[in-house]
Amino acid sequence: MNRALRAATTGLAAQQMNIEIIANNLSNVNTTGFKKTRPEFQDLMYQTLQIAGSSPAGQTVQQPVEVQVGNGVIPVGTVRSFLQGDVQTTNNPLDIAIAGEGFFQIRRPDGTIAYSRDGQFKLTNDGTLVTSQGYVLEPGITIPQNTESIQIARDGKVNTLLQGEINPELAGEVELARFVNPAGLRSIGNNLYVETVASGPPTLGKPGDQGFGVAMQNQIEASNVDVVEEMVAMIVAQRAYEINTKVIKTVEEMVTMANNLKRS
Repeated sequence: MNRALRAATTGLAAQQMNIEIIANNLSNVNTTGFKKTRPEFQDLMYQTLQIAGSSPAGQTVQQPVEVQVGNGVIPVGTVRSFLQGDVQTTNNPLDIAIAGEGFFQIRRPDGTIAYSRDGQFKLTNDGTLVTSQGYVLEPGITIPQNTESIQIARDGKVNTLLQGEINPELAGEVELARFVNPAGLRSIGNNLYVETVASGPPTLGKPGDQGFGVAMQNQIEASNVDVVEEMVAMIVAQRAYEINTKVIKTVEEMVTMANNLKRS
């Protein structure tokens, strides 16, 4: 009875976590550059009641299979999917979508580098290209004050046409980072990730280089969350939660019946 209760309790906890992850995915369906996550579970250690090949007491035949009872489930990880999101057109010349692999490098206030797929950039009062939080895009790119138009090429070159001029000038170049295991990156919020031992160190390159995506001006990458897929997953998780609840209720009823038998 205790094993059944423990197993069902771990099942409830697992499905609660599953629902929480699904809810987070759905809440970020309109978040630029957001990447959905999914939980991974494993079964807990089993208790072996009868070893395969052993002989039951008083018998000469050998047990062909083991008798094992499981103890439930445990979450072992959350895996982030870096599948490409839909690319949407905007009217902002500072918006950049990455079509393919790679991350923008973002310098945080403490000087460390974070990584992002969110290409909604803004200008500070001195013309520095920054994120919506004011974090500087690395390497730094400064747009002159008297700029008439901005052109960002697929290879990341940022050219500006100054007022009264006919030839554009190079203001800087977008540089991307990629990882051997991007799923190992740690999300820190604000559409940012930081490297970990699991992700490995970044490899830097220009948009369009081998293994890197291209830069697309006037575009942003939408969230890769599929609403229908998440809704189906939520229904499955809800049913699993209900079933584990029924298991606990059934065990309680069986315990009550056993106690009543003892009294009779």
